[in-house]
Amino acid sequence: MWGTDPIIRKPLSGSTSATTIVFGEHVVLVLLTLPLLVPALRAVWRAGWRYLICAIVIGAGASAVATILFTEALFHGDFITPVVLQKLQPLIAVAAAAVILGERARPRFAWFLVPALIGFWLVNQPHPLEPTAKGLVPIGEAVAAAAMWALGTALGRYMSRELEFQHIISLRFFFGLVAAAIALPVMGAKSYAGAHDSLWIGYLAIVTGLVALSLYYIGLKRTPAMMASIAELTYPAIAVIAGIYAYNSHLRWTQWIGVCLIIGTVTLLPVQRRRDLVKLTARDAALAGA
Repeated sequence: MWGTDPIIRKPLSGSTSATTIVFGEHVVLVLLTLPLLVPALRAVWRAGWRYLICAIVIGAGASAVATILFTEALFHGDFITPVVLQKLQPLIAVAAAAVILGERARPRFAWFLVPALIGFWLVNQPHPLEPTAKGLVPIGEAVAAAAMWALGTALGRYMSRELEFQHIISLRFFFGLVAAAIALPVMGAKSYAGAHDSLWIGYLAIVTGLVALSLYYIGLKRTPAMMASIAELTYPAIAVIAGIYAYNSHLRWTQWIGVCLIIGTVTLLPVQRRRDLVKLTARDAALAGA
């Protein structure tokens, strides 16, 4: 679902500002989740001030500011550069998970991380030995968005210890709306995009926002942030494939190798995790019997 986001978001650059798009998305998202807002605020208040700060950072940073920056990067640069740089996210997420969650990667984690990163590089660079990136501004915007989204992954995992996924989503959208509303006068942007663009903004809000994030937080509750960050590498693979065909281009053989590496890595991740859990259960049972 996230893979379709840049294809729809980039064409809107001709008629709507990035801030207006993100504000419109959050208006739709808050309206859809409004019945959950009061219970979510009560839950985060009971959980404590740390969880409230996490909710504000996720909403204002990962949901609003990061999306504005990524949209601006798509508007100002080519299609590929922001998608490529946004996927620095796994490396940042690994560090954030270690600091915030105390997650420590096992040595075998590299056997998944390295092939996934190689695959993502091959997918996003038609000529992998001659990489290209266009414009310092979109590069900076995409990297900043990646950092905020990575932090949001770690903090979302942290919040899932005490809050239900629907509460996290509701808080994310609410604080995101507040931040996007503040950004409107700062960026000199309009609050309404017009009927045509609003239809596409509604799609972004519902499909790549509400539905995709709901699935994401359900999975994140039972998945370490490090593993989730690797799973997210399917996003640039799908985005590039869809984007290339949307613009009447084709994938090179190296890009197809990259797609296979990413899909293979993401597929093997839960298999390895299940094996580890089985071994851990067997060891605990043996210790209990002793």
